[in-house]
Amino acid sequence: MTIKPIAAVAAAAFAVSACTTDSISQANKSQTGAIIGGAVGGLIGASSDDNKLLKGIVGAGIGAAAGGVIGHQLDKQADDLRRDIPNEDIDIVNTGDELRVTMPQDLLFAVNSADLGGAMRSDLLALASNLQDYPDTTVNIVGHTDDTGSESFNYELSERRAQAVAFTLEDGGVAPSRIRSYGQGESRPVVSNVTEEGRAQNRRVDIVIRPNAA
Repeated sequence: MTIKPIAAVAAAAFAVSACTTDSISQANKSQTGAIIGGAVGGLIGASSDDNKLLKGIVGAGIGAAAGGVIGHQLDKQADDLRRDIPNEDIDIVNTGDELRVTMPQDLLFAVNSADLGGAMRSDLLALASNLQDYPDTTVNIVGHTDDTGSESFNYELSERRAQAVAFTLEDGGVAPSRIRSYGQGESRPVVSNVTEEGRAQNRRVDIVIRPNAA
């Protein structure tokens, strides 16, 4: 009676090993979400003592369906954002389970200021409109600085800048309950602060959009 479960496990291992790096990199985020969802669903379903194999298969199917829906939504939302915000200085990245919109602080704010520049406000309002089109998401807004100035000043400045972005999204119609804003100061650089180019990259606001759990 143990042959079938063992064979199923072996088949699953073979299927996973067949997914080369190249094939994964070429898959779109919807497919990636379905694969991840299927794997998680399978593990959840197989965790019971009774009928582990059957429950694992059912769980994998449910997880794959949920993951595929999330991945497809993120694909579409990212495409809509790139259409509505054609600014090449703003990065829009779909990781497969969330969207990351990165805006350089040098475009958003003047030096040592948390007052938004008028030109960037229109891009934030376009983002707010997009968020209203995809209401089943939450939004984390994180401010970052370089390491010039004191650590305490940088933290406070990054926090005020994140709040300024949050207030603008709320002005654009996004429900405050969906938004969380906070600062990280100089603690999360993406590159070294040794050069001015590096410091410019570290001065940023990350807007992380996550689909709500079903």
